[in-house]
Formats: sequence, structure tokens, C-alpha cells
Amino acid sequence: MSKLTAKQKIKSIVTAIKAEEQSLRVRFPILNQQNSIAMAIMLLSLFSLIGVGTLYNFALIPAWLCIILAAIITSISHELEHDLIHKQYFSNQPIIHNFMMLTVWLMRPNTVNPWYRRQIHLHHHKVSGTEQDLEERLVGNGIKSPLLRAVVIMDGLLGLLINSKRFSKEIKGFKFLQVFNAGFPVTSAYFAILYGVIAYHVVQFIQPFELPVWGADIISAAEFLMVVLIVPNMIRSTSLNFVTSSMHYYGGVTNLLEQTHVITSRWFLPFQLFCFDFGRTHTIHHFVPNQPFYIRQLISKKIQPIMAQHGVRFNDLRA
Repeated sequence: MSKLTAKQKIKSIVTAIKAEEQSLRVRFPILNQQNSIAMAIMLLSLFSLIGVGTLYNFALIPAWLCIILAAIITSISHELEHDLIHKQYFSNQPIIHNFMMLTVWLMRPNTVNPWYRRQIHLHHHKVSGTEQDLEERLVGNGIKSPLLRAVVIMDGLLGLLINSKRFSKEIKGFKFLQVFNAGFPVTSAYFAILYGVIAYHVVQFIQPFELPVWGADIISAAEFLMVVLIVPNMIRSTSLNFVTSSMHYYGGVTNLLEQTHVITSRWFLPFQLFCFDFGRTHTIHHFVPNQPFYIRQLISKKIQPIMAQHGVRFNDLRA
């Protein structure tokens, strides 16, 4: 049995991650062009999203294919936002940095703005696994009721409304309006369109009625956005929220080894597809936060055995 302390194990894992990254950068010098790579990924993702939307608009692909492709594309923009929060790209060029932050928010309109998320995400790294971790609790971590957890995972706004009173009592400094307003105007528009389209079709089902031309045009545009942006992000965020709330521990966390476990189970593959393999790689991020997401992907297979050797759990899917 290993005699190493938790601190020594953590140091060994961090050292291995950094060494593997350095080795990768030596073998592939292009990886040192971090800003350029990030910008290329963002523009490729943005134009790919516009592209699948255009194909759908001209009936060249069906709605279901547009939704799946858009969900995968927007999962990449989430990883970019995550790195931008840690100031991995253009940190000394605020105009470009903030342009990228705005772009990835527009591609993922059902989240709070990335500038506010930076605050709660950096706090997450300090208090992960405790009741003070607002970021994880907003997506379902720590909820015992399967039904309530499912609601929170699928609908962030409804989850915020349901848990607001509880959060006010348990989380220091929590203010409902601060979180709610962090979504204005992008997230506000997202939920207005989502609930508006749902309400329209419910009313039409109960009591059909004819819209004026301008009303029909608004509904047509809203339904287009549902296919290209809103439903894809529902799938993306639901997958991500399910995976992240499953892999982050809640309660009893005293060090980095206990904050997360690695999810490699085949049962999670459909969800991993829409959150860019988050469950397999995110634990690496907890040990070395300042590392581009594509580096984590490239080194994960070599790092996973080292994490397992030093006590990081895998597929610990206890109820």
C-alpha cells in the first residue's frame, strides 16, 4: 500500500500532467501558437454553426441532423469559454479576448455571461465539493431527489427559481437577481423564445387560431432558432450538466483527489458526445487549471493510469 500523503500524490499527478504537456509541445511546436489555435477553433466552430443553419434553412439537411451537428459544435465553444475564463487566450489583448468571450456566449445562449461565470468558476476551484460551490449546485450537484435533479439539469432557469430560497440560506453572498441578471440579454432572449414557442404550440393544440402575417413571421423565425440554436443547446447543456454533476463529489471533500472522479463508462458515451468528452478529461483540469482543453484531450490516456495509481477514482457512480 502506498505510503504517500494526499499532498504528495497530488504533486505527483500535477508533475506528470505538466511533463506530458511539455513533451507534447516539444514534439509538436505548433501547440505553442496557443492564441492562433484558439481563434482558429472558434472561427471554425462559429462558421460551422452558421453553415449547418444555412443548410437547414435551404432544406438541404433535416431538422434532426441540424440539431445534432449544432449540439456537437456548441460543445466545442463551451470548452473555449472554459479556457477563456482561465485567461488561456489573448490575456494581454483585452479587445480580442472579450470578443471571443462574447462570441462563445452567443453560441451558447442558455448560460450566464462568461464574465460572471468567471467569478463563480474560479470560486468553484476553491470550494469544489462543498455547499458553497454555486457553479456546480446551479447544475444539479448535491441534489438527492432524482426528479428535482433532472429538472435542474435540463432547465437552468427553472432550477434557479426552485432552488433560490435554499441557496440564499446556504451559500454565502448568493443573490437571486445577481445570477438572473447575469443572463441578460442573451439568456433572457433564449428562454423567452423557448417558452414562447412552447406556449404558442400548446395554445394552438387546445384552441387553434390564425396569426397575422407579422405574427407568423415571428413564429417562423423563432422555430428556426429552436432548431439551429435553442434545442441543440438544450441537448448540449443537459448532457454537460448531467456529466459534471455526476463526476463532481458533494460533501466530504478535503483535497483535490476527492473533488472529482473520471467517467469512462460506456453508458455515458451519448452524453460525452455532446459535452466534448468532459467526463474523461475534466479531472485533469482540476489538477492543472491553466491548460488548453485540446491538450487535456491529447494527454488524457497517458495521465489516467497515473491518476488511478494515486487514488483518483474512476466511474464511482454511487447513488
